[in-house]
Amino acid sequence: MLVVESFVFSPFYENTFVVYDDSKECAIIDPGCYTQAERDKLKRFIERQGLTPVLLMNTHCHIDHVFGNRFVAETWKLKLAIPDGEQPVLESMTSVAQMYAIPNIQQSPDPEVLFAEGDFFSFGNTKMRVISAPGHSPAGACFYFEAEKIIIVGDVLFEDSIGRTDLPGGDYDTLINNIKTKLLVLPEDVIVYNGHGNSTSIGREKKYNPFLR
Repeated sequence: MLVVESFVFSPFYENTFVVYDDSKECAIIDPGCYTQAERDKLKRFIERQGLTPVLLMNTHCHIDHVFGNRFVAETWKLKLAIPDGEQPVLESMTSVAQMYAIPNIQQSPDPEVLFAEGDFFSFGNTKMRVISAPGHSPAGACFYFEAEKIIIVGDVLFEDSIGRTDLPGGDYDTLINNIKTKLLVLPEDVIVYNGHGNSTSIGREKKYNPFLR
C-alpha cells in the first residue's frame, strides 16, 4: 500500500510530500521546510514511522519547493534529483530570496541526478514514472505512480486552477498543452497531489477546471 503524507510548510503554504510503502523506504518530494521547527517536524515524522529515505526529488526548483533540500540531503545522505533544465532556477535561489525579503535560507546543494520525460525511479516495492510538464517553470515534471493511480504534479495543476505562468521560464500555452496532452489523458480516478492546496483528481479537473474547458 502506498502512503502519501503531506506537510504544509513555509510562508508560501507549500505541500511537501513523503511517499512510502510497506517496505518503509520513502521518497521525499519538494521539501519546503523553511524553519527549524518545520525541519524538526519532517524528521520526527520520518523517525516515528520508521522510514528510510532513499530519494530526494524536486518537481521543479522554485524557491518554496527547495527550502529543505540541503537539510534533507545532509540529514539522510541523499543525492538531489531535479528535472534537467531546472538548474538555472535552482541557482537563482539566493537572488529570489532577496527579492522576496526571505532571510536565513539554506542554499540548496547542487543536483547530482538530472531526469527527463519517461525516466523511472523506484523505492521499496514502488515505481514512479517522470512526466515532463513545463509551462509553470522551464522544465517542471510530475511523478506518476501508475499502479496506485496517484500523481504528484508540483505546481502544474491545481483544484480548479493551473500553475502561474508569469515567472521566468513560464509559458501559458505550453502549460495548457502539457496538461491536456499528458495529464488529462490519464484515468479519471487518478488522484492528483499538487504543490499548494487540496488534492484533486484527473476526472474532477476535466469536468470543472475553468482553464481546461
